[in-house]
Amino acid sequence: MRVFARATVVSALVLVASGLAGRAEAQPAATAAFPVATVHLERNATDGDFEVVFEVKGAQDGFAELTVLSPDRRTVVAFKAPDSSTLGIRAFRFESPEPTDIKALKAAYPEGVYEFSGRTSKGAKFAGKATLSHRLAATATLVKPATAKASLSVKDLRLAWSPVEGVASYSVGITQEELNVSLTALVPASSTSFGVPDGFLVPGKKYTLAIGAVTREGNITFVETTFTTEK
Repeated sequence: MRVFARATVVSALVLVASGLAGRAEAQPAATAAFPVATVHLERNATDGDFEVVFEVKGAQDGFAELTVLSPDRRTVVAFKAPDSSTLGIRAFRFESPEPTDIKALKAAYPEGVYEFSGRTSKGAKFAGKATLSHRLAATATLVKPATAKASLSVKDLRLAWSPVEGVASYSVGITQEELNVSLTALVPASSTSFGVPDGFLVPGKKYTLAIGAVTREGNITFVETTFTTEK
């Protein structure tokens, strides 16, 4: 009888332990943080327009669903893949319209914390938060090229601009649509010039240059111009 009783107790303990293990396995996986989930404001001082930009990047698997909620709990981004055969999308960049009315844009995208949530094609969940500020830096003044009619050398070219108070860094962008080439760089706030790598520019071509003053919140004020390289 004692042996039977002891065996019964052991069996009961095994069953209880098995039940606990089963319940533990049934628990949903923990929600991971997005590797990248940001929101910022951009101003194009040359064109006089504004836009809000959301950027999201996952890990290795694509997202089947992605949602972004504004501080006032409105859904501002809602993505859903049509089915699992697409494998989802791993990286996103959403840009708002570009109105010249900053008040309208601020009303549509108020300052505050934006909440990101997503689910991958394999069921993993992601979440994150990012704060949008409406603070923008002043506009940099271009020193070289000083005018859009400038003709510049393709070698040893150093672009320059005036310093802007309170920035965290500067963004430099050079594009040439005909050749389908572009160059972007982020330089420290202490820099007011940028050396274009030799070999990037081609003689006799027109390029677009954009210098952005970047705040610590990630907002950017761009000024644009064009220049032509010497033949």
